[in-house]
Amino acid sequence: MADRGMNKVVIIKRRTRFEELKRRYNTVEQARFYIEHLGADFSDYEREDMVYNKILEQIRSLVRPVARLQEIDREYVPNMIFGQNDIVIAVGQDGLVANVMKYLDGQPLIGVNPDPERWDGVLLPFEAGDMERVLPSVISGNYSAKDVTMGKVESKDGQVLYAVNDFFIGVENHSSARYHINYKDRIENQSSSGIIVSTGFGMTGWHKSVMAEVKGIAKYFNLGDIPEPKYDWGGKYLTFQVREPYPSRFTEAGIVYGQINENENLILTSDMSEKGVVFSDGILDDAIEFNAGMQVKIGVAERIGRLVTQ
Repeated sequence: MADRGMNKVVIIKRRTRFEELKRRYNTVEQARFYIEHLGADFSDYEREDMVYNKILEQIRSLVRPVARLQEIDREYVPNMIFGQNDIVIAVGQDGLVANVMKYLDGQPLIGVNPDPERWDGVLLPFEAGDMERVLPSVISGNYSAKDVTMGKVESKDGQVLYAVNDFFIGVENHSSARYHINYKDRIENQSSSGIIVSTGFGMTGWHKSVMAEVKGIAKYFNLGDIPEPKYDWGGKYLTFQVREPYPSRFTEAGIVYGQINENENLILTSDMSEKGVVFSDGILDDAIEFNAGMQVKIGVAERIGRLVTQ
C-alpha cells in the first residue's frame, strides 16, 4: 500500500433520481406507485441508482490506499472549506462539475462520468476505472489540466458570488428589471429582461442562446452573418449581454453588449423595490438580493478553476 501521507481526496456526489423519489415519498413502494401511475419505468430509476452507487464504491476503493478520503453531497459544497492541496473528484454530470468548480481556488478537479451509456459531457473526461491511473499522477503533480477563468460579483454590502458559466442580474421571474448600468464610465438608466454576464467557459451556454436570436434577426433584415465570438476557457475576460432592452423617454438602450477585461468592472445599481437578484450558474438558491440602492461590481475573479484532462 502506498503512503497516504497528507494527501486528501474529496469525493463530491449527488442524489440520484431514485434517492430523490424516496426522499419525497418516504418509501420505495410509494415512489414506485407514483412513477408507474404516470406510465414511466421505475426500474430505470433503480438501475441508474445501482450503477451510480457501484461506481462510487469503485472510486472509494481506489482512493483509500493512496489518500485520506472525505465524501460530501453536492448540497453541502457551498459550506465546505477545501484545503489548498486537496484533490476533488466530482461524480456526476457536467452541471455538478461546474457547480463544484466555483467553490475551488486552483485545486485539481477530476470529473468522472458514472454512466457513459446514459450521460455524455464536456467536463467528464474520465470513467471510474481511470482513477487507478489518473489519481497517482495528480497526487505527484504530473498531470495536465485546463485553467478556467471565473467571474466574481461583489455587492455594496460585502457579499461575494462566483460563477463558472454565467451570472444573471435582474428580476427572479425574468420580468422587467430597472437599474443603472455603468460600463467604461458610461452610465445609462435601463429597463430590460436582465443582464447575462458569461465567462469564456460559459459562452456556449446562455450567451449562445441570446446570440442565436440576434443572428436570426440579422438574417431576416439581410444584415449579413454575425460571426460567433471566439471563446477561451482561460481567457481573462467576461462578456455581458442585456436581454430585451427597452428604450423609452426614461430609459436607454445603448449599452447592450461588451467585454469586461481583467481589472475592469461592470457596475450595476438597482432601481427595483423587490425581487431583484444576482445569481450564478442557474442556482437561484444561492443569490444576492439586488433591490433598490444595491450596487454590484462584476469582474474577472482572482481565483481559477483547474479541470484535470489527463
